[in-house]
Amino acid sequence: MKKLIHSPAFQQFLRFALVGLSGTGVQYLSIQIAVVTEFAVLDKAPAVTGSAIGYLLGSLVNYILNYFFTFDSGKSHVEAASKYFGVLAVGWGINFGLMSLLVEHWHIWHWYAQIFTTGFVLCWNFAGSKLWAFKDR
Repeated sequence: MKKLIHSPAFQQFLRFALVGLSGTGVQYLSIQIAVVTEFAVLDKAPAVTGSAIGYLLGSLVNYILNYFFTFDSGKSHVEAASKYFGVLAVGWGINFGLMSLLVEHWHIWHWYAQIFTTGFVLCWNFAGSKLWAFKDR
């Protein structure tokens, strides 16, 4: 266990998760605003709408922090950003799909659904970022 905790990959995952807290904060605030104001788009539940919008806003902050802090990338921003946002586009689809399924079809409380979804998408986004978007040549 001690080796795992001190491994470079685990330390990088912790930095990624720490950076992700900023984006998660933006996303969760967006959910709360959408739920309180009953803001919905395309006949989706307000929590699903807020989650989708918040994911997009949070990803902008996370790109800059991950580029410098998590991965210390030497890639051009054109290459890194295009790959990173490609990974996050898939993550957005996973987030939207899971939130729709959990909230609208299975009627799970939106905060339980979002916490589960956040954990799932965190793993996807880290793997895609590490293995493709910011991978050293």
